Amino acid sequence: MWLLFGLIAIVATFINLYLYTTGKDYKLAMAMGLSFTALTLCSEYSFVSSWVKVEDWAALEDVVPGMGRALWFLTIVSILLNIVPILLELKNKK
Repeated sequence: MWLLFGLIAIVATFINLYLYTTGKDYKLAMAMGLSFTALTLCSEYSFVSSWVKVEDWAALEDVVPGMGRALWFLTIVSILLNIVPILLELKNKK
């Protein structure tokens, strides 16, 4: 499920940027991009918690260290890309 949410977040982010560059209302796409980023994180957390419940320590040791860094990086990139249109609008108003 996390993969589906992640792909939707990426698509919504690119739609957000496309709508901004074409001068159309981008705010719904921005909200969707950020929302699906949050759903991706929640889904990934649930996925990892299922490994804890079944005590699959090998899977946790293999995946969690790298996954933590990747999720932080991708979340920060998602937030920045989704708020770029707002920042550009503020800059153009000045």
